Amino acid sequence: MKIALVQQTCTQDLAENRAASEAGIRQARAAGVHLVLLQELHSSLYFCQTEDTRQFDLAQPIPGENSDWLSGLAAELGLVIVGSLFERRAPGLYHNTAVVFDNDGSLAGCYRKMHIPDDPGFYEKFYFTPGDLGFTPINTSVGKLGVLICWDQWYPEAARLMALAGAEILLYPTAIGWNPSENEAENARQRDAWITIQRSHAIANGLPVASCNRCGLETDPSGHGPGIQFWGSSFIAGPQGEILAQAETDLASVLIAEVELARSEEVRRIWPYLRDRRIDAYQDLNRRYID
Repeated sequence: MKIALVQQTCTQDLAENRAASEAGIRQARAAGVHLVLLQELHSSLYFCQTEDTRQFDLAQPIPGENSDWLSGLAAELGLVIVGSLFERRAPGLYHNTAVVFDNDGSLAGCYRKMHIPDDPGFYEKFYFTPGDLGFTPINTSVGKLGVLICWDQWYPEAARLMALAGAEILLYPTAIGWNPSENEAENARQRDAWITIQRSHAIANGLPVASCNRCGLETDPSGHGPGIQFWGSSFIAGPQGEILAQAETDLASVLIAEVELARSEEVRRIWPYLRDRRIDAYQDLNRRYID
């Protein structure tokens, strides 16, 4: 199937952000795409650079205006859309949630971000409650989607559990970038590590991987920090970690590649990681640390 990633810059104008996302989705459909993945929190600026209770006003219930809009596009265009929303589950209870709409506009399922970071410029624990839906693939007309979100992409356990549950592709809506004051060598190491860890999930599980990141400089609204230069570089990799397509670091784009899901079985026959796993010896993975 053909899949597309919509890598975009975001502004304070929510309508402008939505228009950019929709333009990318429509461009993808015109190219014959079956599945579109949007970046993390695509409808707004990345508001987690500061802790500000006013930002909770951006959250919406599911179903709600943002999810209804994605549902309508999926039905109109006849494609599967994976979007990332700021979910208002209840007063004072919010999640970073991916929604998956099938090609008839129906809600195929949701995934709530499980790993929540708390670092300078990424104060997500202030906003998001950790997910409680587990690592469960979502059934759609194009296959079983293993949807994870950003910080989740660094954890081999999350990718493995999705694979063990039957996911046919791993999808990562993402918002990650550089500290503009950092040196170029460190920036290069960080971006390379980000690409490498996700390619390793493809290899270790024999699955294609798609990661959609935002791009552009977003300033710190408090003025205390340097802001974040989101590094784009959205990419699609095959089940041996091979890069099928990759976007630029600094340009909004619609990245398209063809993914052959059936090839995963061919790869797993050559590299039978699932066969050779020593499940009798992994009990300590349930521990925080082995003292």
